[in-house]
Amino acid sequence: MAGTKITIQVQSSGTLIGDQTIMMNERIIKLHKIPTNTSIFLRFGSSKTQVTIISAQHAEGIRMGEALANRLGLHHNSHLGFQYKSASHTLTIGPLIGVMMSRVYTASSDRPFGTTTTFCKELIDACRAYGAFVFFFTTSDIPASHQHLEGWTYSGRWFKSVFPVPDVIYNRLTTRKLENKPSVQHFMKEVKSRFGTAIFNEKYLNKTDVFDALRHNSVLVKYLPESHLFKNFAMLKSMCAKYPVVFLKPITGSLGKGIIRITRTSNQSYVCHLTSMTGTNKQTFPTLTAFFSTISSKLKHTKYQIQQGLQLIEIGGRPVDFRALVQRGSGGEWHVTSVVGRIAGNNHFVSNLARGGTLSKVREALEKSNLSSSMQRTVSAHLKKAALDIANGIEQQIKGHFGELGVDLAVDSHGKVWLLEVNSKPSKNDGTPLSEGTIRPSVKQTIQYARFLSGF
Repeated sequence: MAGTKITIQVQSSGTLIGDQTIMMNERIIKLHKIPTNTSIFLRFGSSKTQVTIISAQHAEGIRMGEALANRLGLHHNSHLGFQYKSASHTLTIGPLIGVMMSRVYTASSDRPFGTTTTFCKELIDACRAYGAFVFFFTTSDIPASHQHLEGWTYSGRWFKSVFPVPDVIYNRLTTRKLENKPSVQHFMKEVKSRFGTAIFNEKYLNKTDVFDALRHNSVLVKYLPESHLFKNFAMLKSMCAKYPVVFLKPITGSLGKGIIRITRTSNQSYVCHLTSMTGTNKQTFPTLTAFFSTISSKLKHTKYQIQQGLQLIEIGGRPVDFRALVQRGSGGEWHVTSVVGRIAGNNHFVSNLARGGTLSKVREALEKSNLSSSMQRTVSAHLKKAALDIANGIEQQIKGHFGELGVDLAVDSHGKVWLLEVNSKPSKNDGTPLSEGTIRPSVKQTIQYARFLSGF
C-alpha cells in the first residue's frame, strides 16, 4: 500500500519473545490483514528474514529487538514506508537508500562529509518526513561479497553500521576516476542483477556525447550551438572563420576548469582567455597558427569540445547564464525543480560559483540584464521548456539511468535560449543558508523518486 509510513521502535534485548519476534499495532495489523502468531518474511533492502508478528493494542508502529535491528542497520525511531503482500507472506519496510559518496572525513565527527554534510543531513530529515531510510557509503566500504555494505547514518550523532544492499543507490561520486574503478563498476552491475537495486545518476556525462546525441533529436537542435569534438587545426580554422568567438572546453571538465575563449579581433589577431582559479589569463596571438602552436601540447593530453561562442546577456559587463535543476519525482516523470541565474565574477567569463560567480533569481537577473523588457517576459518560460526538453532528450538518446540533471542554459541578446552543457552530478553545496530542519524541494524530490523506484 503505497504512501503508508510507520515508526520503528527498538527495544532492549530480552523485552520481546526472541529476536525473530515483532510487535505491531493491532489496528495496523487488521487494516493491512497481516497474519499474527505465524511465520512470515520481513524484507528490508536485500535482507529477508523470517519473523513472527504479535499484535499489541498499544504498540506504536513496529517494535523489534536490538539484535534484529542491528542486523538490519535500523535505529530507534526510524520512519519507514511499509507494505504487506499476502501472496508472498512478506512484510516489506523501506525503502533503504544508499548514497555513494567520494570520501568521508573520519576526523570530523560532526561533518563527516565536509561541505556536503548539510545536504546529507537534509536527506535524513526528508526520509523521516516521507518514510524511508538513508545511509552513506564510500567506494572503500564496498565488500568483495556484495552481500552487505558498511555505511554512515545519523541518529543524534553520526555513526557507522552495517546495512543490507539497498533498494536504491544514489550515485554522488564526484570524480570519474572513482566511478570508473573496476570494483565500483562490478559492484553496480552485480547489485542490479542480483538484488534488483535501482541506481540513478549512475555515470558522468561528457560534452561530446551529450551534443552528438541530442543533435539526433529534431526538437532539440534549436538549442544547440555548433559543437564538435576537437580534432585538428583545420577544424579550429573553420570554426574561427565562421564565428567571432569560439570556445574550447575539456569534454570531461567541471567547475569551468580549463575553458579557453578565442576571440577574433578586427585586425585578424586572436585574443585568448584561459580560466584559472584566480581569474582569467589573457594572451594575444598575431595568427591562429601561433595560438595553435602554443596550446598544441595541452590538446594532446586532454580531449576538448570546440563550440560556437554566443553573445550572452550581461549585467554590468558580466555574462549571465542559468542553471536548471531537472528531477524525477514521485511519479517518475521529469519536473523542473528550480532555475537560477548565475552571474560571472569580476575578471571571469564563466559563471561557476567556484570561479567567483553569484546566484540570482531568474526574474532579477533578466531585469538587470541588457535584454529588452519585451523579451524578458517570455524567456523565463522558455528556459523551463528547454530544460524539460533536454532532460527528456537525454533519457531517449543516452544510455544510463538519471534521476536529476543540472542543465546549463544561456540566453543571447536576441532572447534565444541555448544549451551550454548538462551535468549529471549537480553540486549540492551552493552556500544557500538553511534553517534547522528545512528540506529543500530538490531533496524532497530525491526521496520521493527513490520511493517510486522501490515501489513505495
